[in-house]
Amino acid sequence: MRLSDLGEDALVARLTRKLPRNASLLVGPGDDCAVVGRRSDAVWTLLKTDCVIEGVHFTGETDFARVGWKALARNVSDTAAMGGEPQHALVTVAMPPELDVAKADALYKGLRRCARKFGVAIAGGETARSPGPVFISVALTGWVERARCVTRSGGKPGDTLFVTGRLGGSRAGKHLDFTPRLREARWLTEHFSLHAMMDLSDGLGADLPRLARASSCGFELGELPCTPGCSQEDALSDGEDFELLFAVHPRQASRIEKTWPFRNLPLTRVGVLTANTKLLPVHGFDHFA
Repeated sequence: MRLSDLGEDALVARLTRKLPRNASLLVGPGDDCAVVGRRSDAVWTLLKTDCVIEGVHFTGETDFARVGWKALARNVSDTAAMGGEPQHALVTVAMPPELDVAKADALYKGLRRCARKFGVAIAGGETARSPGPVFISVALTGWVERARCVTRSGGKPGDTLFVTGRLGGSRAGKHLDFTPRLREARWLTEHFSLHAMMDLSDGLGADLPRLARASSCGFELGELPCTPGCSQEDALSDGEDFELLFAVHPRQASRIEKTWPFRNLPLTRVGVLTANTKLLPVHGFDHFA
């Protein structure tokens, strides 16, 4: 059996089902971040790691400053999806010896710009020789108040589903310049009780079924907010939107829309969670498909 026979979600489930845990691991594999602490703590620690690889997430001709931004911003976006704030990062970079030093400088220029924008301290990391593509892995810590921590698994049948921003367009370069929705997530968790939330890294077609499955729900989808020039199919499957997808009680939906303060960022109802757990055949990005 090959990895492509399993697909990404089945592979992750297979590899993580017997991992050791301890009492301090409150949320483990399967969410946007791990959550660590004691259940009685007022503030919990968030842990996240992510990577970008030449030939998968960018090409050798891509502006490496944009690659550096993306490498850290992906992690910041996951912190936002838990309702938290980022704090410290460790950066591991593997590069071939013949890489132009200017590209390495540009990579760290992008990392620094993202770190300053979102208040992240880059605390260290590792450099190594790569026999092939450039590989950047970022490990991030963060924090979230216990009362504001949101996972993927709290959705309930009847919940209204919202997304921020517009979807689709990663293939045209949008995936290199996105803004993690950190302030929007913090505003939402300050003013409302969200049942479930995640960021859209693999496209709504892949990520909404993950949220629904984690919440033991199904879903119904309506019209999606598309990036100009993109179709509904693009909005489902392009991936790397890094917008927020969240579920709230329907009684809160209208108040969120009326009080939403980010006038330059659309907020759109895209569907509902249902009691029927049969998932629709929608598709997003899969690393092993």
